[in-house]
Amino acid sequence: QVQLVESGGRLVQAGGSLRLSCVASGRTFSTVTMGWFRQAPGKERVFVAATSWSFGLTNYADSVKGRFTISVDNAKNTVYLQMSSLKPEDTAVYYCAASNLPDHNLNAYDYWGQGTQVTVSS
Repeated sequence: QVQLVESGGRLVQAGGSLRLSCVASGRTFSTVTMGWFRQAPGKERVFVAATSWSFGLTNYADSVKGRFTISVDNAKNTVYLQMSSLKPEDTAVYYCAASNLPDHNLNAYDYWGQGTQVTVSS
C-alpha cells in the first residue's frame, strides 16, 4: 500500500558526495519511520540511517555517522540521504524503507523500494 522509489545512485569517486532520494506514494499516512539500508554483494542488508517522518528524530549507523545525513521533505513525501566523504566500503545497493512503528531496526519495516546502486571507486 506504500510505494517507494529510490533514485540518485551512480558511480562516484572516493571522497565525493551524492544525494539519494526516496519518493513515497500510496497510503503513507500510517508511516512513522523512514529508513535507508544498504546491501553489498554477498552481504546482509544493513541499517544506514532512519528518521521519524513527522518529528525529525534521526538515527545513524556508526559507519556513516558524521558523513551521511537523512532528511525529509514532508510536502513532497520524499526522504533524502546526503552522502559525503564517500568511501569504497560505501558501495552497495541502497534501499529506502517505510515502517509503521517508531523503530529503525530492519525487521520493523513494511515496505521497501527497489534499490539504487551506489558505487564508490578508489
